[in-house]
Amino acid sequence: MVLRQLTNSAKSRLQLSRKLAERNIPEDVAEAVLDRFQEVRLIDDAEFADMWVRSRSQSRKLAKGSLRRELAEKGIDPETAAAALEQLSDADEEAAARQLVERKLRPGTDLSDGAERDKITRRLVSMLARKGYQPSQAFRIVGEVLDSHRGAPHDV
Repeated sequence: MVLRQLTNSAKSRLQLSRKLAERNIPEDVAEAVLDRFQEVRLIDDAEFADMWVRSRSQSRKLAKGSLRRELAEKGIDPETAAAALEQLSDADEEAAARQLVERKLRPGTDLSDGAERDKITRRLVSMLARKGYQPSQAFRIVGEVLDSHRGAPHDV
């Protein structure tokens, strides 16, 4: 059962422990199995955390804060999570946020209208906040991207 879980996708020790508990496997038996899997490196929380950060930061463009929360939910200790998050530089995180804003900015948007620009800013900052970006960072990045598009040929 544990091997089947690992063939579907990488899992943390806590996730596998929860699966075994769902199947009413006695805790001492589950711990022995998990210890053995860890011994032979079929379970490695540090490796799992590195892979999780790489995957989620690329596919979902999540900020470090969101990734840290997700890792905690998966049972990854703060030190292991911090080590995994080191692979993301501040520049990488900012580039991902800019990419998201650029992708969500609708062509033909009139950024010269103050009310419309405010509405777009709120929408884009909210989107970044849901991805775990800090409010000050989100407002700055959205402002910079909108400023770079002001007067661009695709504006109405």
